[in-house]
Amino acid sequence: MNTVQLHITGMSCGHCVAAVTQALKAVPGTQDVQVDLASGHATVQTSAAAQALVKAVSDEGYGARIEA
Repeated sequence: MNTVQLHITGMSCGHCVAAVTQALKAVPGTQDVQVDLASGHATVQTSAAAQALVKAVSDEGYGARIEA
């Protein structure tokens, strides 16, 4: 299990947080998701590839990049 940190752009409300959270939880291998609207960060506990998480967020209409 890995911890992946993502920077999410385009979120402006609680609905956005819920949409991003749901998209990330739908990625196979994901155990836990924490999304913070104020900082625009997501912390994901997963065995999935980080790029799969970025794609899930992008498919939902938000920007995402992996944080080092």
